[in-house]
Amino acid sequence: ILYNINMIEQIYNYFTIDVLYMWINLGVIPFWFILIVFPQSHLSRYVVTTIFPFLLLSGVYIYILYRSFTVGYDFDANFSLYLGLVELSRLFEDNLYLTLFWTHFVAINLFVGGWMVKDSQKYYVNKVLMSVPLIITYLTGPIGLFIYWIIRIFYAKKLNLYE
Repeated sequence: ILYNINMIEQIYNYFTIDVLYMWINLGVIPFWFILIVFPQSHLSRYVVTTIFPFLLLSGVYIYILYRSFTVGYDFDANFSLYLGLVELSRLFEDNLYLTLFWTHFVAINLFVGGWMVKDSQKYYVNKVLMSVPLIITYLTGPIGLFIYWIIRIFYAKKLNLYE
């Protein structure tokens, strides 16, 4: 039992916020690589565009929340982000909050990338052409989604604002 406790303490001490940030960034690269290079593969279909990456990112999110709780983070202050940019910038001064936000951003972008791949397959969008909005979504999120929407109009041969 003592060995297990020491091992848990070592893991806890290893995963500092800086190390987590690094692993989050490195950890999503294989998923994006598969989406961009092998969008029609079984690996993409059964691993990347499923709940699997989001289970991992949710685990990281919960771990960051746990770490925040153990150091006495003021969760009520998070609601001040809606009051203005000054309050938001104060929240971003805290590395725990910033890493929580980054995890959220990475997860949403990956979800959108997975959706774009599934949707593009429905309209037989060229996978080489799809790499452009996917890379841009990886880097900037909404701009990549907008570019995909423009491409999708030509492949679907209709302008649909609801789908």
